[in-house]
Amino acid sequence: MKKLSARRRHPLAALVVLLLALGATGWAYAALAPAEEAQADNSAQSLAIEEGKKLYDVGCASCHGSGGQGGSDGPSLVGVGAAAVDFQVGTGRMPLQQPGPQAEEKPNEYTQAEIDQLAAYVASLGPGPAVPEDSSYDPAEGDAARGGELFRTNCSQCHNFTGQGGALTDGKEAPDLHNTNPRYIYEAMTTGPANMPSFPDATLGEQEKRDIIAWLNTVNTSESANPGGFSLGGYGPVSEGLFAWTFGIGLCIACAVWIGARTAKARKS
Repeated sequence: MKKLSARRRHPLAALVVLLLALGATGWAYAALAPAEEAQADNSAQSLAIEEGKKLYDVGCASCHGSGGQGGSDGPSLVGVGAAAVDFQVGTGRMPLQQPGPQAEEKPNEYTQAEIDQLAAYVASLGPGPAVPEDSSYDPAEGDAARGGELFRTNCSQCHNFTGQGGALTDGKEAPDLHNTNPRYIYEAMTTGPANMPSFPDATLGEQEKRDIIAWLNTVNTSESANPGGFSLGGYGPVSEGLFAWTFGIGLCIACAVWIGARTAKARKS
């Protein structure tokens, strides 16, 4: 009894008891709580994939194959990721309305919840870009000036200087980016739909994508001013120069002809 009492009075006894209690609490939490949460998350994800598979079989499998392997009428969806589904289906490009040079934007046929389920199923076929968080494409968090430089370097060749869009080869076109949801712009940069190249984070980081979105948001708002005067549609220096040459020089030539005619008539008189 004396030995037991001496051990209880040892200066480290309280510390040892505290450490044992903390260890037991941590073990119990790790063994019980996270497992239940993970099980719930896995159950919800499995349900979304199951429902997405049903939607896929009805609306997508005829072109992309029963397992997303692709076919003569549609490419493989293995590895395209949830972001590609959210963009293509959310903008109405898919399901495809009719064969053509490229899928055209139209009102979508699915609710956002159904799009999320489709995206979950396609994402389960292979790893790919995920749907971005809201903060990833928030224009308020971007640098519009820097975004303008990036846009002119990487995007203006097809979409023109302010995102007005333009014609491409073989009947295709770069779409007008006015009034486009910033999330879809971000997903398009990530996934590279149709002829558009993809810009993964290794090429354009998240902040750089956000800067480009901030630039488009700035130049496409109704409040944005045109310091140079009439914008002529914002199609860039080539088209604007052609307009100036055709109408400006043409007007000068017309004035010169009119003056010459008047002068000749005055001489005859």
